[in-house]
Amino acid sequence: MANTDNDTIAAISTPVGEGGISIIRISGDNAIPVAQKIYRGKDLAKVPTNTINYGHIIDPDNNEEVDEVMTSVMRAPHTYTCEDVVEINCHGGLLATNRILQLVLSYGARMAEPGEFTKRAFLNGRLDLSQSEAVMDLIWAKTDKSMKVALNQLDGNLSHLIRKLRKDILDVLAQVEVNIDYPEYDAVEEMTTKMLKEKATEIRQRIEALLKTAKQGKVLREGLATAIIGRPNVGKSSLLNSLLHEDKAIVTNVAGTTRDVIEEYVNVNGVPLKLIDTAGIHDTKDRVEKIGVERSRKALDAADLILLLIDNSEELTAEDRELLEVTKDKQRIVILNKTDLPNKVDRDELKKLVGDDKLIETSIVKNEGMNQLGETISKMFFEEGIENNQSSVMVTNARHIGLLHQADDSLGDVLKGIAAGMPVDLVQIDMTRSWELLGEITGDSYQDELLDQLFSQFCLGK
Repeated sequence: MANTDNDTIAAISTPVGEGGISIIRISGDNAIPVAQKIYRGKDLAKVPTNTINYGHIIDPDNNEEVDEVMTSVMRAPHTYTCEDVVEINCHGGLLATNRILQLVLSYGARMAEPGEFTKRAFLNGRLDLSQSEAVMDLIWAKTDKSMKVALNQLDGNLSHLIRKLRKDILDVLAQVEVNIDYPEYDAVEEMTTKMLKEKATEIRQRIEALLKTAKQGKVLREGLATAIIGRPNVGKSSLLNSLLHEDKAIVTNVAGTTRDVIEEYVNVNGVPLKLIDTAGIHDTKDRVEKIGVERSRKALDAADLILLLIDNSEELTAEDRELLEVTKDKQRIVILNKTDLPNKVDRDELKKLVGDDKLIETSIVKNEGMNQLGETISKMFFEEGIENNQSSVMVTNARHIGLLHQADDSLGDVLKGIAAGMPVDLVQIDMTRSWELLGEITGDSYQDELLDQLFSQFCLGK
């Protein structure tokens, strides 16, 4: 992003397309004067802050009325960006929305870059970096559970923990400096080393406790890549439709109907699944079907969770046994489907092939066993239950996870240095490095390139 933080910026803050309303957001020192130039109604410079005002947008060049609007005025510093903010609420639709935006840009504002409103909120001290990232997590949340985790982070709970860790590190570093600069006792280095060792061990334990939440947090933030696999006509598309509560995939008794990979997000007991309905994995001479099977194998390799379906109404085939073998080292749930039909599967053999993995019996067409499936998925990835994890801080962001691992490694280097008998002034370098890495999570220490990269991932208008 260019260094133009004093400009007045504008963008459409609602999804593009037809809708009830659209909102054009303006932020900066000249937000109110810019809006006043194209607004007919009350004098926006005189209306109280945090009010919404009825009026019309007009084109000053020809005095033509563009739209009937409600215009919100919010004055600094009590706004999202800590700057003056005006939001023009117009009728939804491409034409009116874009015309008002063009007028705003013509009369003194410039187009905001992706995430620039939130970037200003960060630079002006309203949000720290982890809270800023939580804004997009909240927008992207796919379940009520992932929304709660994002709100928890937006409220600053993670930031509070990180800043407490940094303060504790800084306190011990300050004490080390005092001991080095003013050694009054012969045993001062021994005392300093002992203090460093104890504090590094304690802080490392707290970081590792946070990292234990990372796997679950990433699932809630990014969703669980879940491949639905099985040989043709075992009920894969029926399972997809059942989880989605709609007929997304074609369901017939003809083998090979699904010839491509279908992806959909779905909420299963609070766990966001990125469902991948695959073509039946089997040998085929059909050229198009063969491409679908190959894509299915790639989806299988990339999946976090496998839902492997077996047809209860047919004996186990060589293809079934092959799929059970190739997925044995993956996180999987084996689903014995079509239990409403006469049983032809050798249960003893199937249980031996499944081993310690989960085996669930279903009749998808009769909606039997689906609740058990949802509960099993939830318990596999949230052993204590999702509800029990909502009260505590959960690390969800891959950047944060990486920095916590690096900070943990630096503290490990502190302990290794002490064990090797290194001088205290060298050991404290690794302690300082851990402090700096934790600061990158909240933005207390950062580089401009990092801000540009992070906020460029935001949607325009946020």
